[in-house]
Amino acid sequence: MQGMNAPVGTKTLSARTPPRGPLHWRQIVEWLSEDGVISGDEARRTMARCSQAESAQHPLVRLAAVAMTRASDAKPLDIESLTQYLASRAQMDYFRIDPLKVDVAKVADTMSAAYAERHKVLPVQVTASEVVVATAEPFLVDWVDEVERQARRTVRRVLANPQDIHRYTAEFFALAKSVRSAQKTGGNAGASFEQLVELGKSNKQLDANDQGVVQVVDWLWQYAFDQRASDIHLEPRREQGVIRFRIDGMLHPVYQMPITVLSAMTSRIKLLGRMDVVERRRPQDGRIKTRNPRGDEVEMRLSTLPTAFGEKMVMRIFDPDTAVKDLDALGFAPHDAQRWEALVKRPHGIILVTGPTGSGKTTTLYSTLKRIATEEVNVSTIEDPIEMIEPSFNQTQVQPQLDFDFAEGLRALMRQDPDIIMIGEIRDLATAEMAVQAALTGHLVFSTLHTNDAPSAIARLMELGVPAYLINATVIGVLAQRLVRTLCKQCRQPDVDTAKAALDEIVKPWKITGTWKPYRPVGCVDCRMTGFLGRMGLYELLSVTETFKEQVVREPSMGPLKRQAVADGMRPLRLAGALRVAEGLTTMDEVLSATPPLD
Repeated sequence: MQGMNAPVGTKTLSARTPPRGPLHWRQIVEWLSEDGVISGDEARRTMARCSQAESAQHPLVRLAAVAMTRASDAKPLDIESLTQYLASRAQMDYFRIDPLKVDVAKVADTMSAAYAERHKVLPVQVTASEVVVATAEPFLVDWVDEVERQARRTVRRVLANPQDIHRYTAEFFALAKSVRSAQKTGGNAGASFEQLVELGKSNKQLDANDQGVVQVVDWLWQYAFDQRASDIHLEPRREQGVIRFRIDGMLHPVYQMPITVLSAMTSRIKLLGRMDVVERRRPQDGRIKTRNPRGDEVEMRLSTLPTAFGEKMVMRIFDPDTAVKDLDALGFAPHDAQRWEALVKRPHGIILVTGPTGSGKTTTLYSTLKRIATEEVNVSTIEDPIEMIEPSFNQTQVQPQLDFDFAEGLRALMRQDPDIIMIGEIRDLATAEMAVQAALTGHLVFSTLHTNDAPSAIARLMELGVPAYLINATVIGVLAQRLVRTLCKQCRQPDVDTAKAALDEIVKPWKITGTWKPYRPVGCVDCRMTGFLGRMGLYELLSVTETFKEQVVREPSMGPLKRQAVADGMRPLRLAGALRVAEGLTTMDEVLSATPPLD
């Protein structure tokens, strides 16, 4: 991560003799007052409060707790603001430690945990020529020569938040120790096609219950929760194992470790997920429940796949807050939110949610069902697999090996006195016919299809063999959706000139007016220099009206169906995205890459 200069202006120290020794809170307060960052009154108030009692806290931590206010805008000076100020004052680079971008193994090889703790420093980058070391004491340099001799590299000091240094020193060195401990307990982990000739040379394998392996797996999960990961990938490669997290739809490399340790981690997770630990030749599925750092239950769906270099595992993490998100949090615009609410309150009919894999269909369905699953109704689902366990639903998983597919599951559900039914996916005519039958007999049915847009869902049902008159009798709405990354509000900047032309081209033909405030991504430490933080949904809602039904019977081709859906109030996905760009929530590039073009 690149160092960043502080936004608060300060006088440089070039004309002064730099201080020596440890920081003192009183000196920092004097500098803040001298440089006009805080007022004289604020400086006196802080001096009085901090003089009341001694503290072993780092001066920056102590001053952050006092909550001094900046003279220019009356905003509080938090720990990061103070750290940035001190970096500028000391003429050092400010560094925000991003654990995803730190090679933990190299950190641990640079110095011992005891040395890092004693000097309160932490290596954060190691290259062939230099080691970048984070410190919160800019005027203590007695350790530099020794580290340069040991590492045989030049030391470049950067200033970082003392709380982050304390936290990550413990985490990084503990992780490196656990990996080394796990590696020492065994040799060959087997199962790689290219390693078959090595079998028999060593019968030792890493124990999935070895304490080092247990600690690394625990770290992996807590780390993933902390970084907002939606998926964890454990990938065996030719020379080593690789761990990657998917965050906001993008994969980030996290850690590299010996193949033996990765294989032991996979075995440990399979054991906890009640999967066959010995079987590595065929794919398996499992499920684990654990807790995140806040104490909330988190569900993880496990999937393994044999590859050329060993068994690959992917863990899908389900956010415990997903099932209780309101429509605004999901990304529904008011125009579509009202129409969606009206649809899901209908007593019977079929509501379809369409979109590619990973477009958020499950989140929308679970969140919607959660809000309508009251004590007075029986909500039953048939899924493959069950994505999230929800106590207020009656959930069933299909089992093809027992000839228990979606159609059979629906047939059984119909005898369970359901009010609302959710079918994981309509894949064939048999399932479609059972869904139609359920809707005709007075049930509200939700399901998904894989189509590019909402009108295409009608065409897909016809392709499966469902007659037009049955589609008209049962389908009451289709929701198409996509996910796009949202702009980081800390660093985004206005982008009226560049975005205006693209917005005009999409929005003006629809005669939609309003105040447009497009922004562009910049990148800061909060968003890992990507310019984006989080994701939101884009929605295209087709409500089946009487006029639309006539069109389905008269001319069920895509062009006329789309035109009628638009006339009935549907806003295409690209238009929905453009309106989000106009609100400053995402960018036109995100929208264009995620949505089908307007006809």
